[in-house]
Amino acid sequence: MRHMDWMPLLSTLTGAAIGIAATLIADRNRWRREEARHALEVRRTAYTAYASALKDAGEEIRAVALGDHMSESARDAAVREAFRGTRLHTASEQLWLVGPPLVVAAGNEAFHSLRRMRDAYARGVAVGSAEDTAFIQQRRTAMAEMRRLMREDLGIGPLGIE
Repeated sequence: MRHMDWMPLLSTLTGAAIGIAATLIADRNRWRREEARHALEVRRTAYTAYASALKDAGEEIRAVALGDHMSESARDAAVREAFRGTRLHTASEQLWLVGPPLVVAAGNEAFHSLRRMRDAYARGVAVGSAEDTAFIQQRRTAMAEMRRLMREDLGIGPLGIE
């Protein structure tokens, strides 16, 4: 009976198993990196859309508030329609779906600061008045905090200019 040497076969099988395992681990790590990169891009897109929609809504309601309106109800309707027409609610939903809790909370505060401004314009607060200035400052503070948290989440350092 011939004695078979198992060592070369075991070495080959062990090497193959290690190679397969290393390939699987590398593929898994590459997939995770790609998923993380994709998730980051989804958040960046949502953050940009939301910040832009907030800015657009602010400009729209301010422009309407500067206009002449026949009545209080006409002004109220025009300001509210300007707010609705900016697709802010769609961008807000995107933020709520993909943003982490701190960013969503800051985005929600920025939204509510703008809504308070909208309501003030709707009830007749004049653009440039002391009351308007206070609303603008609240909005700027809320927007700056929201942007800071968004940048932090995206791994981007602070601007230092807000």
